[in-house]
Amino acid sequence: MTLSAPLRTFAVIPAVDLRAGRCVRLVQGDPARERVYSDDPVAVARTWAQRGAPWLHVVDLDGAFTGRPVHRDLIEAIARAVPVPVQAGGGVRTLEDVERLLAAGVARVVLGTAALALAPAAAGRFGERVAAAVDVRGGRARVDGWRAAGDDPLDLARRLVDAGIRRFIYTAVSRDGTLAGPDVEAVRAFCRAVEVPVLAAGGVGRPEDLAALAEAGAAGAIVGRALYEGRVDLMAVGTGTATGGRAW
Repeated sequence: MTLSAPLRTFAVIPAVDLRAGRCVRLVQGDPARERVYSDDPVAVARTWAQRGAPWLHVVDLDGAFTGRPVHRDLIEAIARAVPVPVQAGGGVRTLEDVERLLAAGVARVVLGTAALALAPAAAGRFGERVAAAVDVRGGRARVDGWRAAGDDPLDLARRLVDAGIRRFIYTAVSRDGTLAGPDVEAVRAFCRAVEVPVLAAGGVGRPEDLAALAEAGAAGAIVGRALYEGRVDLMAVGTGTATGGRAW
């Protein structure tokens, strides 16, 4: 794949999703549609780092579903095992949860369901070491482990920017784990609305999807199934690695 100028700083970030101590992927956020890729998430994380990942994106799925962090020790083991920064979320509901993940070696904590409530204090204290995840399905932001519909995503994002958030992760939940291609126009609209760095997630199935997201204004993409199943080769794409994912 020939790198265009936007892709030279575009961060391709592997997803390491944790459930019951294993590395898994869910289809459309549905726990009943789980694919298990490894019983050793730390080894998976090391592999992605060795292949040139500029960051790793770790999600405590059990935490997201229960509303409290479950895999903090495993996240710490991953953060200590790899030479690249790790961002992590899932079940983060309090400032103490943020503090504990940062103390565990996480470079950036991702706020989800509690983002709006936590953002002023978390962003005020930790700055760009916190990001907000806006997970969208059916035109609404999803909360509570993707089970409930919330606000209009663009309105929510603008309020989070006003609260101090300067990094976002936009996920098209209906495309997550499907390889069907990202919702490029929704990503474009989101990037324009917030005017701060955005990672796009959901639907990436081939290298051309990365180029489309870069053109839409995303700083990078979180990629799961396409990497695990060899549809996107991290070493061949090589994007964002030499610059450390500078745009993110």
